Amino acid sequence: MRFLVLDTETTGLNAKSGDRIIEIGCVEIVNRQLTGNNLHFYINPERDSNPGALAVHGLTTEFLSDKPKFVDISNVLLNFVKNTSIIIHNAPFDIGFLDAEFAMLELRPFRNYCGNVIDTLIRAKAMFPGKRNSLDALCERLGISNTHRAQHGALLDAELLASVYLAMTRGQENLVINVLADMPDFGSVARDGVSLDQFDLPVISARNDELIAHASILDELNKTGKEPCVWRESAHSL
Repeated sequence: MRFLVLDTETTGLNAKSGDRIIEIGCVEIVNRQLTGNNLHFYINPERDSNPGALAVHGLTTEFLSDKPKFVDISNVLLNFVKNTSIIIHNAPFDIGFLDAEFAMLELRPFRNYCGNVIDTLIRAKAMFPGKRNSLDALCERLGISNTHRAQHGALLDAELLASVYLAMTRGQENLVINVLADMPDFGSVARDGVSLDQFDLPVISARNDELIAHASILDELNKTGKEPCVWRESAHSL
């Protein structure tokens, strides 16, 4: 399955008042692996950045003056994200700016071109209620190094967010057991239930080394989710 982690840098905070995108970074994830097939553009916004925004990203008007305009990169961006699930931290901000850029080109809103949008800020608030859930805070909480992040950058932040997303969703694909995968398709044919009372079913207890390995896995899940594992809580209630 293909995902793209997307981030932007802008001249300010309000697309409706004329602020523009100055950098776009997209990081590709295929089957939960970073592929290195990324997309990155610096963009000439044809205006200066607000002082506050400039202090965050450090991309000066002079540096951006010879970079392509958004119209020049729009087709490449649309082809790259086409029908793909997009991961964004605080999605309304980035999508609001993309929609504003697309509107100036008389294009449909961004969501019409990509697949679904996954907002990691919403997921983080559900996983860590009442805690700070900025990208830096999540990196610290999940053990992801961001020491090289002196200033914000779209590609760098997308790479960090990709690691954050993979850490937040670690193990999910292994927790769903498809019990029907290897069963023949009987369609709608009705079948009688079989009573297990007629069988002498042995009970095989786990070995000590298996119990230790199991406890180690639960410890790792606790570190990631910051909440007690439901399996461990169930065991204590027995």
